[in-house]
Amino acid sequence: MNIIVEHNPSSIKLSELGVMSWPKWSCQPGKYALVFEERETCYLVKGKVKVYPKGSSSEFVEFGAGDLVTIPKGLSCTWEVSLFIDKHYKFDPPTSL
Repeated sequence: MNIIVEHNPSSIKLSELGVMSWPKWSCQPGKYALVFEERETCYLVKGKVKVYPKGSSSEFVEFGAGDLVTIPKGLSCTWEVSLFIDKHYKFDPPTSL
């Protein structure tokens, strides 16, 4: 699935990336079908989620509060949110052909 999870990155790294200036997104517990049109990097302030690739009910990646996560472009998946999500995020700029 190629989701990269960095648990508890240093405050220096978060500062260098400018994470706290990124937009915020939040959602309530539940299941959400998502497609990532661009690569997303996000930092979870609160919450916990399991991400299942499209068509799988057993393969998943789990992450939560304090994790810095990179989600690959083109991923079609279901987010199973168990705890309210509050995250900062940024998308890579679209690449031209």
